Amino acid sequence: MTTEIPDGNASLEERILGGLDAEQREVASTLTGPLCVLAGAGTGKTRAITHRIAYGVHSGVYSPQRLLAVTFTARAAAEMRSRLRDLGVGNVQARTFHAAALRQLQFFWPQAVGGTLPNLLDHKAQMIAEAARRLRLSTDRASIRDLASEIEWAKVSMLTPANYLENAQDRGNPGGFDLTAVARVFQSYEDVKTDRNVIDFEDVLLITVGILQEDPKVAATVREQYRHFVVDEYQDVSPLQQRLLELWLGGRDELCVVGDASQTIYSFTGASPKHLLGFKSLYPNANVVKLIRDYRSTPQVVQLANDLLAARRSGGPLADAAWAAPLKLVAQRAAGPLPQFTECSDDEAEAATVAFKIRALMDSGVAASEIAVLFRTNGQSEAYEQALASAGIGYQLRGGERFFARKEVRDAILQLRAATRAVSESSPQPLGQLVRDIVSSLGYTDSAPHSGGALRERWESLAALVALADELVVSRGPQFSLADFVNELQERSLAQHAPTVQGVTLASLHAAKGLEWDAVFLVGLSEGLMPISFADTPEAVDEERRLLYVGITRAREHLALSWSTARTPGGRANRKPSRFLDGLRPDSVASSGARGKGPAPRRKAAVPASCRVCGSMLSSGAERKVGRCDQCPPSYEEQTFNALREWRKEVALSADVPAFVVFTDATLTAIAEARPSSLEELARLAGVGPSKLERYGEAVLAVLVESNTL
Repeated sequence: MTTEIPDGNASLEERILGGLDAEQREVASTLTGPLCVLAGAGTGKTRAITHRIAYGVHSGVYSPQRLLAVTFTARAAAEMRSRLRDLGVGNVQARTFHAAALRQLQFFWPQAVGGTLPNLLDHKAQMIAEAARRLRLSTDRASIRDLASEIEWAKVSMLTPANYLENAQDRGNPGGFDLTAVARVFQSYEDVKTDRNVIDFEDVLLITVGILQEDPKVAATVREQYRHFVVDEYQDVSPLQQRLLELWLGGRDELCVVGDASQTIYSFTGASPKHLLGFKSLYPNANVVKLIRDYRSTPQVVQLANDLLAARRSGGPLADAAWAAPLKLVAQRAAGPLPQFTECSDDEAEAATVAFKIRALMDSGVAASEIAVLFRTNGQSEAYEQALASAGIGYQLRGGERFFARKEVRDAILQLRAATRAVSESSPQPLGQLVRDIVSSLGYTDSAPHSGGALRERWESLAALVALADELVVSRGPQFSLADFVNELQERSLAQHAPTVQGVTLASLHAAKGLEWDAVFLVGLSEGLMPISFADTPEAVDEERRLLYVGITRAREHLALSWSTARTPGGRANRKPSRFLDGLRPDSVASSGARGKGPAPRRKAAVPASCRVCGSMLSSGAERKVGRCDQCPPSYEEQTFNALREWRKEVALSADVPAFVVFTDATLTAIAEARPSSLEELARLAGVGPSKLERYGEAVLAVLVESNTL
């Protein structure tokens, strides 16, 4: 589905709206008043809103200079500008919240504040390290990173060092510090910035909000400038961004928001879907349109994504209130291969298996740039970097250094710019070959180096520039010159719109948001990684489920999900597949019992465990062992539980081992509540494996019989 306006004598409506489906067309033709678009993954939301803008401009409803489209990443903003340009409305502004606010701040600072705008701080690490040193606090790289994230959360939540403590009681210990220490670091960080006369990215929003609140003339000027607003990824807005949007609007309702609550994966940064979900309450006359036709993925991928969300069980009143009913996607593509589920013996074997499958896909014609390996944490990438390098497969690590910040890219642009002065515009040499010749001095060759590491990454960057030159000649015509190419690179650098690197993408699930590939490998899907071990509340587990949903919906056709049972070769196979895969993988019921000889499999239900008392989702391993949430009272007899504890104590003392080695408290609780009367019934309880059944089974049953006669 292209974005260009077809030529011909058709009406304006048909020229712009003709290629849209019914729901997209409703979005694009609703030009005034509040509009909420609930758009599932792959349903063409960007297409719908860019055609809406184009239709509004071409029909005279919108003045292009008075409409502001806001999104969350520079790449998404660049894509939107590109589509708008193709639709003949390239003068519409499409920016991130920060870029739009910074532009306004730079313009209004002299009259609202006076003097010169302070320099913008690119990275907080150095300033936070200094702030901690002033307080004589010891920090390392990890703790500084965590403190930076916490300060960012506080600021987008519109908290100050003075009121941080009272509003952060559920935040744990960021960076290993108690909240009082974090508040002190927060204040010290603000003092360091003041001393250095710098501001950070959150300050850009905060100061803009402050000026708009306190200066009626500035607020009136901004509201006169912008009459219509479009906000993409509205489920990710923070309280601070929402406040800025409200000040831009100034009580008006010419607002179109687009989002999907099922793709809320940045709650830890302060993002909240409550503004999207509450839009109809705030604007009772708002139109709400749902986009559910998935044009991205095959029916097999779509079904898996739908099933993942449908398998979610109650997590209690608070979690249920925060969980939005998901949109059920309807696939529009032809059928494709079934998703693959693979269990591997260890992390190294899993990485090697993935590399083998990637090579097979590439041999079948799938481009390396259309393949991604997605993981929960960045620390998982190393095994896949090594496996791909060993297999001679190029890769790019997304989420690392920005493309245009790489030294080889900056050097290449400098050389290309210098070459424009020496190359005649009428040079017969094709642009692609010209670019190849210029960057060859920096290490580019027509064939990729066989090694991995820095040499390969450098080549991949230069190859991406060469490929972009070839693409632009095709799309812009043979008259596209070297000078035009250098200007294009400059514009893309400012917008951080990087070209596609010809290699397999390695990325965290968070970094993959907004992207898509023909083939996606979701790796490391074991308990403790998915959901992550520190997701210790039902709400946090729900966010992990949404994160996996985002990963699944990145795949157009090929989807592979894998996990390993041990971390290292020969290590103890104590890992279990993610609970999110229960009922999704074909062997999810029988798999746990298949790992060893013994009685019936423990996981009898094909859905995540829920409390047998209240029905809420069980979020911890201890709760799942007992089969009951912590909020519900135990159902065992006190004398039975005490008898089991006394027996465990005696066994542990005689074997000279800690008591939990015999049975954990959670397993004892499960035994006391279930009161099994046979070895078969005892074997069905979580925490009672074959070896423990053989060693302690008869004794446990005897304790239960004896306690029942007391």
